[in-house]
Amino acid sequence: MFRKILIITCWTIFLLTSCKKGSNSELLKPDYLIFGHFYGECTGERCIEIFKLEQDKLFEDNRDQYPGSNDFYSGKFVQLSQQEFTITNDLINYFPRDLLDEKGAVIGQPDAGDWGGLYIEYKFLGVRKFWLLDQMKSNVPLKYHNFIDKVNEKIAQLK
Repeated sequence: MFRKILIITCWTIFLLTSCKKGSNSELLKPDYLIFGHFYGECTGERCIEIFKLEQDKLFEDNRDQYPGSNDFYSGKFVQLSQQEFTITNDLINYFPRDLLDEKGAVIGQPDAGDWGGLYIEYKFLGVRKFWLLDQMKSNVPLKYHNFIDKVNEKIAQLK
């Protein structure tokens, strides 16, 4: 009898601890993640840099259009090298899950004072969402600061 109770208890503990609700595992393999920065009061090709990260490829947009807050970015993406993909392939690990719960597409005041903004787009299982994040981190919740830093770091490494 003791053995049966022990086995049932072990199985119950195993089942309860093996199913973690709210896991980030689905964030590890989105269909794609588009990320980039934009600056309005700026000249030159480096003012708008937008990239598309897929499972095993990285693309760069060569349209360099200033993103709007009303619709998804419409880029013309060209594939980059495997070395450049390697620089960015871990970016999804820093993606803040809380972004998926945001009600609006604009967080802070992106590029309001010529300090720029970030464009982020996430697609998973056919669901697309996008956000414009302020580069001035004091205008953005603390929970997004690390991700903002990582996006900027990856863009700088790609230059």
